[in-house]
This record gives sequence, C-alpha cells and structure tokens, in this order.
Amino acid sequence: MKTYLITGGAGNVGGTLALYLAKDKSNTIIIVDNLSTGSLDKVPKLNNVHFIKSDVNLYADIAPIFARYNFDYVFHYAALVGVKRTLEYPMRVLNDIEGIRNVLSLSKNSGVKRVFYSSSSEVYGEPFEIPQNEKTTPLNSRLPYAIVKNVGEAFFKSYYQEYGLEYTIFRFFNTYGPNQSEDFVLPRFLKLALRDEDISIYGDGMQTRSFCYVDDNVETCLKSITNTTCVNAIINIGSDKEQTILSLAKEIIKLTNSKSKIIHLPALEEGDMARRCPDISKMKLILNRDLVSLDEGIKKLIEFYAQR
Repeated sequence: MKTYLITGGAGNVGGTLALYLAKDKSNTIIIVDNLSTGSLDKVPKLNNVHFIKSDVNLYADIAPIFARYNFDYVFHYAALVGVKRTLEYPMRVLNDIEGIRNVLSLSKNSGVKRVFYSSSSEVYGEPFEIPQNEKTTPLNSRLPYAIVKNVGEAFFKSYYQEYGLEYTIFRFFNTYGPNQSEDFVLPRFLKLALRDEDISIYGDGMQTRSFCYVDDNVETCLKSITNTTCVNAIINIGSDKEQTILSLAKEIIKLTNSKSKIIHLPALEEGDMARRCPDISKMKLILNRDLVSLDEGIKKLIEFYAQR
C-alpha cells in the first residue's frame, strides 16, 4: 500500500501516470493541479484517485496537502509548458522555481522516499551532438523555460547531496497521446488533417523532432521506481526516431487520407530548436520492450478521436 503525489496530474502525462498507478487498488494517488493548462477531463475518475485544486508554487497552498498525507513517492510534473505559452509568459515560467523548492522542502521533511522530476529536452538547447546524451548538458538556450528546468535539476541534485533526498530526473522529449492539448504539434496537425484543413508549419519544416507515445513514457517512469539504476539518475524519455516537422505533416496527411495542404509560415524568431533526438539507451533497458511506432501511435489517436 503506497501513497503517491502527482503535481500537474491533470495533464497528458500526469493523468496517464495516475491511471497506470491506480491499476493497483492498494495505491492511493493524489493529484494536485491549478488547472491553468490542465483539465479535469484528464483526471481518472477512480476511487483511489483524488484531485485537489492547488498551486504548487504557493507554499501555503501545497504545505497542508503534505501535512494531510504521508506520501511515499512524489512525481513533480507541474509546470507551464508549450513553446508559445512559455515565450508569452516568462514570469510564470520563472515562478515554477518556487514550486520546485516547495516540493523538495516538504518532501525531505515528511519521509518521502524519492522525488521524480519532469525536466525537458529543452535543457540541451541547440544540440552539440546527436543523439543527445544525458551526460551532455550545454544549456546554450536563452529561453526561461530551459533555464528553469536546468535550475530544477540542480535543486534535485543539491537536495540529495545536502539532505539525502533521493531523486530521478526525466528529460522528456515530445510525448503525445489521447489527452495531449491541441496546441502541441502532433495533435494539432492530426485534427487539422481529419477536418481536411490546411496545416501550417513554421519555416521550411526542416527542424527535427522525435515523438514518444505516452504509454512508453509512463511505463518507463513507473519501472524506474523499482529499478535501482534509476536512483539519483537522469534519464532521457522519448523516441530515437528523428524526423522533420514537414515529414510529420506529410505522414499524417497520408495516414488520414486527408485533403489538407501544407502552408509555410515565417519561422519563429526563437524557441524552435533546429534538431531534437535523444539517446534513449537507458530508457530501452528500463522499458525492456519495443517502443510504439509513430504510425501505430497516430492510428491510436485517430481511433480515439473517432470515438469522441
């Protein structure tokens, strides 16, 4: 019998993580989210999952929750996400540092066994090498989001060094799934294609990304709880199949048999990194199965959207 806290649990990855944890009826899962970008629709409606609307960045909001429950493990996933959103609201991004500090301070004083942190591929900035390896952290990005994630990683390492609070840092690359918001690239392209509407791409579309299906992400994170190699470690979570954004749009049009046309918009001034592709050697060892292919994942989403 274990009690888990998931901050940001009303999001795509957090909500799916809660669903997986809840399969064990002896587990109690507490989801905390301020619903600024999350949605109650993504919170599993199960007896052992409990939602509390709270802002983790406010100590007075989150401290009573730690006082009420004895958490065994904490997944700190709450953060402002999305390139456009984080560029528009840089101060909100910087406020997330307070949430990191609050979670770590409360965890080390309440007997939490380990804290899991959702960092990001953005800590790599523009890559010096491909694939991007966990040992390489150049941080040559000027974006507040990337800086905050890197500061967060430093906090977790420092709390272990100073207080012995164990951690696992996940560097998430693009993760998609049924509950992902439409303002992210893959669901946006897919929904436009299903409606035969034009698909807009920034620049020439030659910027690369890799796309990880949410089940692969979550199952790896869950297995990291009991995998001793994941204690006080950094793990890339993503797919190592690199492709251009243009090729993604074309693949989606093909799979949906869509009449959509691809429209090129001016390139973004900042925030649209040229390449993204992780070294997922660690992830593959932990997951110990083949990853869901992009075509398979897109077909899963098409089926999901068709049922709504």
